[in-house]
Amino acid sequence: MLRVSELFVYPVKSLGGISLPAAELTDRGFRYDRRWMLVDEQHRFLTQRQYPQMALLQPVITGEGIRIHNRQDAGEKILLPFTASGETLDVQIWDDRCSAVAVGRVADEWFSRALQMNCRVVFMPDESLRRVDPAYALHGNDFSAFSDDYPLLLISQASLDDLNSRLAAPLPMDRFRPNMVITGSHPYEEDEMAHFTIRGIDFYGVKPCSRCVVTTIDQQTGEKQPEPLRTLASYRRRNNKILFGQNVLCNQPGTVQVGDAVSVVARKPAPSFQ
Repeated sequence: MLRVSELFVYPVKSLGGISLPAAELTDRGFRYDRRWMLVDEQHRFLTQRQYPQMALLQPVITGEGIRIHNRQDAGEKILLPFTASGETLDVQIWDDRCSAVAVGRVADEWFSRALQMNCRVVFMPDESLRRVDPAYALHGNDFSAFSDDYPLLLISQASLDDLNSRLAAPLPMDRFRPNMVITGSHPYEEDEMAHFTIRGIDFYGVKPCSRCVVTTIDQQTGEKQPEPLRTLASYRRRNNKILFGQNVLCNQPGTVQVGDAVSVVARKPAPSFQ
């Protein structure tokens, strides 16, 4: 039987992730997931692709907000409140532009110092609606927060186990930054999961996830390595993209818990690879 084995959120885009026993669904993915983001002086998004040291900044959810600490300096920490009331900024994520609220000067200075570059921290308020790619949207209200493309990412443990069987040294799941991990499947079964339910909530697998250099960054040290892209490219390449994991849409409220059963309602053909 398919079951949820792990749940993750990444409150600040491209910083560390948080493992949760349960996650609440909102209109744009799990609660707290990528509602904050770092931007440069032109208000363009910043990620580990260019700045792998971002992996060293680890968030923790507290009663007052999201506390961030630097793995390399335990005394360096800052609290991001759950809401922000600063100036409204027009920010850019890939080709998308949407409105965000500046968190404040103290947070900007902390992150600029921690990352040794000028940056600002922004928050996505509820009224800022960023629609997913209409080519893959299923409803009129499919939104995402500051994630690259879609509100949820699903990976099966069997897929990672299969990849690790091909690697000289196994990699942890955090390299792939999923929101949901399932067990009990065959490798890459998530590729075929067009419609599935958890606790009666409908989820739709709409598009395989194309992977980038972030998967080569050790999330504990910020160091870059050649794997897993080199190995994945040998058997998971399609149209010049390396695919691993499934992007998922859900437009229902509810809560998902570790241990929940996953029921597949409809399947789609597995993608072919070069």
